[in-house]
This record gives sequence, C-alpha cells and structure tokens, in this order.
Amino acid sequence: MQMHGFGWTGVEVPIIGQGTWQLERADRKIAIATLRRGLDAGMRHIDTAEMYGAGSVEEIVGEAIAGRRKEVFLASKVLPQNASSQGAIQACERSLKRLKTDRIDLYLLHWPGEHPLEHTLRAFERLQRDGKIRFFGVSNFDVADLEHAASIGGEKKIACNQVLYHLQERAIEHRVLPWCRSRQIAVVGYSPFGSGRFPAASSAGGQVLTEIAKQHGATPRQVALRFLVRDQDLFTIPMTSNPDHAAENAKAADLVLSAEEIKRIDAAFPGRDRRTLPML
Repeated sequence: MQMHGFGWTGVEVPIIGQGTWQLERADRKIAIATLRRGLDAGMRHIDTAEMYGAGSVEEIVGEAIAGRRKEVFLASKVLPQNASSQGAIQACERSLKRLKTDRIDLYLLHWPGEHPLEHTLRAFERLQRDGKIRFFGVSNFDVADLEHAASIGGEKKIACNQVLYHLQERAIEHRVLPWCRSRQIAVVGYSPFGSGRFPAASSAGGQVLTEIAKQHGATPRQVALRFLVRDQDLFTIPMTSNPDHAAENAKAADLVLSAEEIKRIDAAFPGRDRRTLPML
C-alpha cells in the first residue's frame, strides 16, 4: 500500500483507507471481517464517527481493531450539536469507550454547527494535551469556514479537511483543495464511489474507465480510486461491507495511471464549481 505524509503532520498514512458510514446495515461478523481484510491489505486508515449507527459503528470498529490498535490510523468525528467546550470532550470520551482505545489519531468536527468554533477547537486542544487525540481537524468545511478555523487555531493546528469527493462531484478542486494544499492540510475524500451513483458502464465516462481498466487488468472502480488520489495531498476512504471488495479497493493503490489516462478521466468527468460545498 502506498503511503503519503498526512499534510503537515508528516505521519505516513495509506492513500486508500476504509470508510464506515452505514456499516451498521451489514451483518456484524461480515463487517468486522471486512475491516480486518482491509487492514491485512494495508488500509490502516479507518474512519468512523459517533453519528454512524448512533455509535454502533464505532463499536464495530473497536472490535475489528482489537489486538491491532498500533497498526491503525484511527479517525472519528463529533457531531456539531455535541461540539461545545464540554460537549466535545464528553463526546470524545464516549467514542473512546466504544472504540475500546485510549486515543484517537484524528478527531474531526463533522460539519460546521451552531456552537462557536472557538469552543470546539479549544476542546480539541485540551483533548490533545491530555493525550486523548493526536491530531484534530474538520469535515465539510468550505474555504470561509477553513479561514475562520485557521484564524482561531493558527498555523499547523488543523490537520485535515474531510470532504465529499468522487468523479462526478469535484467541487473541492476549485478552491478548497488549493487552499488546503497551500497550508499543508491533508484532504480526505469520502464517498469516492458516489454513494451508489458510480458511472454506468454504458455512459461516456463509464466507457473511459472501462477502457483504461482493461489496459491495466483492473476494474473501473480501481481506476476511479487511483484518479482520486493522484496528488500527494489527497487521500480517500471507500466504504464496503464485502471483504473481497476491500481487497480490490486496496489494490487500486498499485495502479500507475499515465498522464494521458489522467487527462482522459479528467475530460470525461469535468468538475464544476459550486457556491456552497456539497455534502451527502
């Protein structure tokens, strides 16, 4: 599995990790087996959140990583309504308990909320001082939100911005990605397959993916994943509840797309700008 430094933190993180949104819908044993298969394949970045399954997914992750905690770059997220000065600390404690660990590597605010961001970030700093989290960041933040966060925390405080990013939704490339890149903030794309809206093989874009995949003995989904982490500061966290699909996702990191192939994919899926950052 190819690794990149996670923004200014310098921590080596797999370019392809494992998302867990809606994992509670899968059979629990199969979900755990899938996460472990992913770990075996090198996808050591596992992302979860207190929102997922009302905490049940964190429990699934905790069971999956039992005995292997040192291998994992573990991320979780606090809901905005819980992100007050004391609420964020209490939410983190609950997540730690469900995850059966004493620390979270990356703790994120799930999206901008009503609590003053100053209070949330101060809570994150306290959790960091207490050794409960290694790094903190944000999710679904547009440039204005990022600038506000940076004005509060200063340089090299926000480690990551986790955002929606797939072939048919590339809005982050216009402003968010350049802003984060200039400040060495890692960008983690979620829902890289478009949450059930992956391009059909019969579509123009789907045909491009299929043609390129055949050249590499790969699948269209592997080609898509590799395109989405084509730059050094990009990471992705596909979700699956199928162990074989997890292994397939991991192998996408081995693909080497040519400059011409990247241009073809780029042209087939032109990214449009948006006034507001899209979310699922």
